[in-house]
Amino acid sequence: MPRLFTGLEIPSDIATELSLLRGGLPGARWIEPEDYHLTLRFIGDIQMERANDIAEALASIAAAPFSVKLERLAVFGSDKPRALIARTADSAALTALQLEHERLVRRLGAPAEKRKFTPHVTLARLRGVDAPTVGGYIESRGDMRPLSFEAKRFVLYSSRESTGGGPYRIEAVYPFAPARARGWAD
Repeated sequence: MPRLFTGLEIPSDIATELSLLRGGLPGARWIEPEDYHLTLRFIGDIQMERANDIAEALASIAAAPFSVKLERLAVFGSDKPRALIARTADSAALTALQLEHERLVRRLGAPAEKRKFTPHVTLARLRGVDAPTVGGYIESRGDMRPLSFEAKRFVLYSSRESTGGGPYRIEAVYPFAPARARGWAD
């Protein structure tokens, strides 16, 4: 039974920049740079037949390339920090793509996602780290230099059953098509 999710890959130059933030936070389990990604829709553990249906249906999602901007460090879990993340700037294109993924997997029988979509890249999982320590870490890093990249495709990932953090495997790739002029034939 595969554990699946869809996401955007983080280009290697951006991953290298993000990896420079590693260290200096006791209790952090740092994500390997090659496993950085931006999750669009967690699908979960599903039967192989449904996984194949989802992989095939994802090819129907049409999107044009768009820019993604990672703009600041943040944390999930304010009182009990559980993850250090790089947050993205608001993006209508990213939100629209995520909503299309949500609609598609729900149409194929997956339950609705209960959590609000908060686009981010997880940098570290946190255990036993208090909020002041994480706040001090973020403050000591100053303002994260914004990092931008062009999203040109999304992918279907699989992961082993674990508490998160990889390793992840790309199962299928779905390139975006450039926007085209609409004419009489459309």
